[in-house]
Amino acid sequence: MYSLKIPWRWLTISKDMLVNDGIRARELRLIDHEGNQLGVKSRNEALEIATRVNLDLVLVAPNAKPPVARIMDYGKYRFEQQKRDKEARKNQKVINMKEVRLSPTIDEHDFNTKLRNGRKFLEKGDKVKASIRFRGRAITHKEIGQRVLTRFAQECNDLAIIESHPKMDGRSMFLVLAPKTEK
Repeated sequence: MYSLKIPWRWLTISKDMLVNDGIRARELRLIDHEGNQLGVKSRNEALEIATRVNLDLVLVAPNAKPPVARIMDYGKYRFEQQKRDKEARKNQKVINMKEVRLSPTIDEHDFNTKLRNGRKFLEKGDKVKASIRFRGRAITHKEIGQRVLTRFAQECNDLAIIESHPKMDGRSMFLVLAPKTEK
């Protein structure tokens, strides 16, 4: 079995950018490694210029007329891009949705326990979905469940804003609270 030794820089590596021999356009507007425009060149001529300076030919604007290619160190460019992406992911905040289940006939102590859990979730920065499941004939008195949910929202008023007001979904009623953002 034969193994073909091809320098990595001549392969089309990226899924979003065409590199070197992966470029199929006949003519390209060429930008050199210092940012100067070299004008419209044929693909072979552009590849030759790129090999002369030992860099890659990267297609940066494939939809332009003619397509724009740049001479750059593609490996270094990808490395820097991955570093930027990693840094952006590190700084983003993931907001989770936590659910607190109540009932229309909840007692005071149970309500306070559920309220304490909801407030703890909001302090951590998570959204809280407070839901009530109506069982049996309790569905005929939706207003009782709505009162429990609005009371829950009022108790969390200092930590949260109401993202969606109480609404029915089948046999359950729910509301969503989002933590207040400090700016």
